Amino acid sequence: MDAQTCLQKLQYVGVLAFATVGEHGDPQIRNISAIHYEPEAMYFFTAKGKDFCRQLLTDGRVQILGYTKYKEMIRLSAKTKPAAEQEKWLETIFEEQPYLFNVYPDDTRHLAGIVFEITDGEIEYFHLGVNPIFREKYAIGNGQITEKGYKITNDCIGCGTCAKNCPQRCIAPGTPYQIRQEHCLHCGNCHTVCPVHAVKKRN
Repeated sequence: MDAQTCLQKLQYVGVLAFATVGEHGDPQIRNISAIHYEPEAMYFFTAKGKDFCRQLLTDGRVQILGYTKYKEMIRLSAKTKPAAEQEKWLETIFEEQPYLFNVYPDDTRHLAGIVFEITDGEIEYFHLGVNPIFREKYAIGNGQITEKGYKITNDCIGCGTCAKNCPQRCIAPGTPYQIRQEHCLHCGNCHTVCPVHAVKKRN
């Protein structure tokens, strides 16, 4: 798995959930399908008068979520900005999504809409349909990878309580015990049951 494959999978999903934060700090989410994909970039269209557009222009941060029929969750976290080549990407998106001509006929799309681009971001891939589960993070462009989940520190006494209570059996013996991060559910059981509080959050 890699970032490019994740973007292809999002393209197969088609309609994605885009989340932002409103001006009063309230969560905002909407479904978007007017999207064009490049190997390491994403372009999407929205109307200038929408709250969504104002939030992107003000803050730029967005999280995008897709879920496949194979129980794969793909989340893209990024900062977006208006695309440099508006006309090029506008025409590309409308050619790929012909229904948009019914929504914005004639030249109304040029007046009403704007194309945003994502060229830098972090993709989290989470596959619940395999055993053990699999998760990994990938960067696109200059995106930064952030750590999540838990780690076992040197305070570990080697009792094995964490491993016994791990639903994915992804904790291996050692000094200290080790969590195989690619199979970790992030459930926090190890953190809860550790008798010496040796398990800490990674972020």
